[in-house]
Amino acid sequence: MKSARIDSRAIWALAIPAMLTNVATALIGIGDMWIVGRLEDAATQGAVDVGARLFALLFTVMNFLKTGTTGMVAQAGTREGAHAQAQLLARGLIVGAVIAALLLVAKPVLLPLLLTALGAEGEVLAAARTYASIRYWTAPGVMLNLALIGFLVGRRQVKTAMWIEIGYNLLNVGLGLWLVLGLDFGIAGVAWSSVAAEYVKLAIVSAIILRGHPDLMPALGDRATRCWANLKPFLSVNRDLFLRTVILMVSLAALTRLSAERGAVILAANGILYQLFIFSALLLDGFENAAQVLNGERKGASDRAGFIANVKAIQARGFLAAAALAAMFALFADPILASFAATSQVAAAAQAMAPWLVIIPFAGVAGFIFDGVYVGASWTRQLLFTMAGGAVAYAAALWLTWPMGNHGLWLSFVLFLVVRALLQWALLPGLLRRI
Repeated sequence: MKSARIDSRAIWALAIPAMLTNVATALIGIGDMWIVGRLEDAATQGAVDVGARLFALLFTVMNFLKTGTTGMVAQAGTREGAHAQAQLLARGLIVGAVIAALLLVAKPVLLPLLLTALGAEGEVLAAARTYASIRYWTAPGVMLNLALIGFLVGRRQVKTAMWIEIGYNLLNVGLGLWLVLGLDFGIAGVAWSSVAAEYVKLAIVSAIILRGHPDLMPALGDRATRCWANLKPFLSVNRDLFLRTVILMVSLAALTRLSAERGAVILAANGILYQLFIFSALLLDGFENAAQVLNGERKGASDRAGFIANVKAIQARGFLAAAALAAMFALFADPILASFAATSQVAAAAQAMAPWLVIIPFAGVAGFIFDGVYVGASWTRQLLFTMAGGAVAYAAALWLTWPMGNHGLWLSFVLFLVVRALLQWALLPGLLRRI
């Protein structure tokens, strides 16, 4: 087929709304840390960080429902049309509902295990248990919302997804301020704000999709949607993405566990840095979303030349954005970190790690974009392999750099990001020959 011409406006039209969406998503963690910081208690701030990491393990590990749906919906759009896209969404909703039911049944066993695994103790553990036991009830809403938002992004409705996510996170932060600082609910107020906002989001996004996509209800009732032969490819792609995300979340949990072993101050300081890393990653993931859609469409159209051109163009723009982020942190890291810290000791510990905030955008951007490329093309088995390779390097680095203290912890994390991207780059030429 004739190669698609690279349209820079299409890249930015997908990337910028996704960036704004992801920045809004980052508000849930950053906003919670800031709100709890007003309570001026390091243990409570550390507990919110532990709770946030717990739900990164529990819910973000299910993000395959969004990414898998996005890539497959984009491919289906150039191959089969709207009804096939609606069938993919229906499969995502069915899988999401089953996962949510299993999570709720497993709550009495799973929740204590996760809190223990994250190394929380004493006052931190008690506060984290309060937060987590409430926020756990967002599980059904989170699972269904992942599939619904993935469908919108796969159909290039990124502006709609953006406004939904911005509204959701503003509601979350607003409710948190009211419940914590206005009604003095403490850490429980932060959790209840998340529960309320999640189900408001579900109601709104469901109404938008049902109104704009009448194919969805017939697809849900279509026996072909649920038959094993059609469900198996969807499950296969999402299985690989699930395992890949499990490895990522365990790697991130190690950062929390090892931080907790260094005391409440280091835990709180690293929690602030972690939230700023998530902010950076979610911003740069705007280019990942662009890669999922554009490269998914080129894969569906069997356009190898257009696929390669999109990879190069998106990577170039991603590194420019990484440079802008690095410059911002180089100039303003100290006041930003101090504004989130519960105590002066937490501020000093976080500011000592500020140089890593400048390095991390460059270390992560290539891998984030390659994630989108691989997901858009449904090369999920290879994506799983590269994540596993990066995790092995991360584990080795943690052992070797332990004498370096907290700097060794962040150096190991940077190496994890770099090794994963190098493996993705090395596998790409062989995969391109399949298109």
